[in-house]
Amino acid sequence: MTISFFKKSSWALLGILLLAQCEEPILTPKPRAYPKVEYPERKYQQFSEDYCQMTFQYPTYAKIEQDQFFFGERAPDDCWFNINFPDFDAALHCSYVPIDGKKNTIETLQKDAFKMTDWHNKKASYIEDNFFENKHQVIGMTFDVEGAVASPVQFYLTDSLQQKHFLRGAFYFNSRAEPDSLAPILTFVKEDIRQMLTTFEWKN
Repeated sequence: MTISFFKKSSWALLGILLLAQCEEPILTPKPRAYPKVEYPERKYQQFSEDYCQMTFQYPTYAKIEQDQFFFGERAPDDCWFNINFPDFDAALHCSYVPIDGKKNTIETLQKDAFKMTDWHNKKASYIEDNFFENKHQVIGMTFDVEGAVASPVQFYLTDSLQQKHFLRGAFYFNSRAEPDSLAPILTFVKEDIRQMLTTFEWKN
């Protein structure tokens, strides 16, 4: 009877072990993690290049690069430039157009700015546009774009009195990544773009 009991116990233990091996392992999902970003110290310097009729403050960790060519051809104006953010592999592309009242009217340029925002951000889940004005009589519109888009921040600026100048800006990340992972960087850079707009002034 003792032998029979041990046999039954052995078979029962073997069955439990086999069942345990057949069960699916319990997987615990790991929390989403993003690479740690080292944010530079926030200081500003003055933009005052002789090829542009404007001045503003931009961060010292950024670099200005004159953009002399557009799709392999000469840029329409000398005042086309990029504000590069090497720490974040990103850039703010700025293009200037003088308002001439003929081909480049303020109405045409404004309409084109809205069209380009819509065209570049076909995957946008939401676009918020806001009127902008600073103490230097500079007015314009800002566009905050949400979703998996090419350019999450765009704007245009003009002068409220003579309406001689028109500048369009579009911020891009050079590398593709999930919007959630780029959100903290975008929040940081938005402060620098806001400083640029607040201090922006036309030279004449």
